Amino acid sequence: MQIFQCQSCRQMLYFENMACLSCGHQLGYLPDIGVLSAVEADGSNWVALANPAMPYRFCANWEETACNWMVEADGAERYCIACQHNRTIPDLSLPENRTDWQKVEEAKRRLFYGLIKLRLPMPTLAQGAPEPLVFDFLAEAPGHKPVLTGHDNGMITIALKEANDAKREAARLSLGEGYRTLLGHFRHEVGHYYWDMLVRDDPEELEPCRALFGDDRQDYSEAVQRHYNDGPTAGWQQSYVSAYATMHPWEDWAETWAHYMHIIDTLEMGGAFGISIAPEIGARRDLGTAIAFNPYRPVPMERLIEAWLPLTYAVNCLNRSMGQPDLYPFVLPRPVIDKMAYIHRLIHRHAEGQPPPHMQEAECHAPDLAEP
Repeated sequence: MQIFQCQSCRQMLYFENMACLSCGHQLGYLPDIGVLSAVEADGSNWVALANPAMPYRFCANWEETACNWMVEADGAERYCIACQHNRTIPDLSLPENRTDWQKVEEAKRRLFYGLIKLRLPMPTLAQGAPEPLVFDFLAEAPGHKPVLTGHDNGMITIALKEANDAKREAARLSLGEGYRTLLGHFRHEVGHYYWDMLVRDDPEELEPCRALFGDDRQDYSEAVQRHYNDGPTAGWQQSYVSAYATMHPWEDWAETWAHYMHIIDTLEMGGAFGISIAPEIGARRDLGTAIAFNPYRPVPMERLIEAWLPLTYAVNCLNRSMGQPDLYPFVLPRPVIDKMAYIHRLIHRHAEGQPPPHMQEAECHAPDLAEP
């Protein structure tokens, strides 16, 4: 994730901001160039100060305070590149549904930021693709079965209750998880989708993938039942990123994929802020890092890990200083790093044949943020 600033007053902005709190400008994210821009009304269109030659409109979900992304005004599409993938949204006449859906959309936009930068395929229903990427955001109804977050042939269901902090935390504690977030759900479930696209649909990748993650042909239902009856196998921490990853090779892939996306997006943000770490701990040079590279590019996986581990140690210590749990409560043993390296290579091999995104490359230093 990059750093953004208001083009009108140079106030620093969050990716999710819909208005600048300093100068009052409306803000819109321009996915075509990867910039959060101050915008000004121009009749029925908007002028983006970051790209004034191109007239824009807000995504139709902006009217529901659920999206700050924009589309080209001359196009026929009402929804942005992220919201085009929505198939089902909850009943917005219920205030709780509306609030929770807005949180879901916020997490989804961060997901799509990364998918765009990785040049991953994102076919929609409207394009007539045989297996489009589609989202159903479902609320539970009294007397009906609980809604379960999951993936099925490109159809990703996100249970709306996951946007409720109290309910999500209760689920995390009951399942003994160290981490559970909306963004984590999104990244995990799209991991399943991209296993289908990048591994299942490429016969040359099935055996190399199985060599790392295990044989995906084992019965999934039996594996789920075994996991919840018996728990993860002893010593799982030596080979898996989480206990959930031990359930089935598909879940190992999806968990590893999600953590890969966590890592590269957080490293990009750290680099954009010019973060460097150099603790004075004797000769422990391995605890220092400077994130002076773009993690969304095909840099060696070892370089990502060499930057990631010191960063997580530092931010975990900062969190503990505030009485908060670790930001990243995970250990990355060698087998997990090897799995991430496979995903890393697979993504970038696919990206070689794709046109580059029209997104500005992340700066590896903090921009000059002048006072407004």
